[in-house]
Amino acid sequence: MIDWLSVLKVCSENMKKQVRPLFSSGKARIEFGVGAGGDIKKQIDMAAENALFQTLEEYNVSCTVISEESGIRQIGSHPSHFYVTTDPVDGTTNAVRGLPFVAISLAGSKNPMLDDVETAVVSDVLWDVTYTAQRGKSAYKNGKRIKPSETTTLEEAVIGVDLSFFKARSVVDKLIKILDRTGHIRHLGANALEICYVADSTSDAFIDLRGKLRVTDMAAAQLILQEAGGIITTPKGEKLNVPLDATQRVSFIAAANRSIYDTIQKLIKITRENS
Repeated sequence: MIDWLSVLKVCSENMKKQVRPLFSSGKARIEFGVGAGGDIKKQIDMAAENALFQTLEEYNVSCTVISEESGIRQIGSHPSHFYVTTDPVDGTTNAVRGLPFVAISLAGSKNPMLDDVETAVVSDVLWDVTYTAQRGKSAYKNGKRIKPSETTTLEEAVIGVDLSFFKARSVVDKLIKILDRTGHIRHLGANALEICYVADSTSDAFIDLRGKLRVTDMAAAQLILQEAGGIITTPKGEKLNVPLDATQRVSFIAAANRSIYDTIQKLIKITRENS
């Protein structure tokens, strides 16, 4: 029996070793065409991904890697037995520009569906912080169990909102009642880490209604949040379960607790009905 949590943690550490020297460097910007997820692949992305492949091969494991950069790659003699879904560098723009908020995201599952993710590692590239989770076994930050905040009002809450979109106005219109009432709005540029920040009570919710985020970015973090005790659903409140594919896009509401989640859902619904 393979201890996939241990394997993915080693993968993450090896990936960080390759990424850190490239952070904010000219080499990080070198481009390698369009990745499977639709964005331009950069040197820093490829360095992380290559470290992942090398580590998995050194462990002599069989799996199918679903990567934002290279798409699908099969490793070993039984690649359909396990799936590793990754965004090798979550926050590439931050890394290239020298903004210190960059993550490595790795999710493990026996089937290529989001709801089947059972092992998760999200590692902050520049700070000594690694979030982990296994289905049914809680979530941890550097080995210490985490739980979301108990903040119940938007006025006191710190809410992350992803507005990175050419047509941001359409997203703002849907969120206007939330923006009007929330005391502290943030977006830091690496969605996997932002969801983990909800899981460990650093923030109280994270909202992405753009329909632009790839499932590879958040596959690991969503399990970490749920295992910590938080909530993540579609904007309509439905279960979030989509194929694990580099081209699959998602929208979601991630919240620390039921009170803050219900408030966000109510305000979005009111806005939707009045539009």
